[in-house]
Amino acid sequence: MVYLQQFFSNKIIGISALAWLIAQIIKIIIDLIRTKSLDWKLITSSGGMPSSHSSFVTSLATSIGLTQGFDSSQFAITFVLCMVVMYDAAGVRRAAGKQAAVINDIADILENYGFRMDENLKELLGHTPVEVAAGAALGIVLSVAMNLL
Repeated sequence: MVYLQQFFSNKIIGISALAWLIAQIIKIIIDLIRTKSLDWKLITSSGGMPSSHSSFVTSLATSIGLTQGFDSSQFAITFVLCMVVMYDAAGVRRAAGKQAAVINDIADILENYGFRMDENLKELLGHTPVEVAAGAALGIVLSVAMNLL
């Protein structure tokens, strides 16, 4: 039981989770402005502006740097994790989303020949470099602000 108490009282986990949540809420607001409809499913979606993955890991790394030192092994580990996650978001997952769009287009054409997919593939998987940078900036700013409190 003490482990759960430690987990839920961990300030760094809380800051990272808050950074993720704020990024997801910003996505909902941006979509609301763009489409004039509220889509709560976006709270758990990937892709879009800003990258919640980037805000999550940059707030983690920044909090570790601020509390353990930017020359610590813990910061080095979280920094490398940041780079991998952000590269993946703007590279691999973005490419997978583009491939899904092409496959969906092909499936639409093949419907004329009797081929049907149960559902379209999800296309919004990754991020543009700007979305990744915005998420990273959000995570850093939030972490610095929360660690000053």
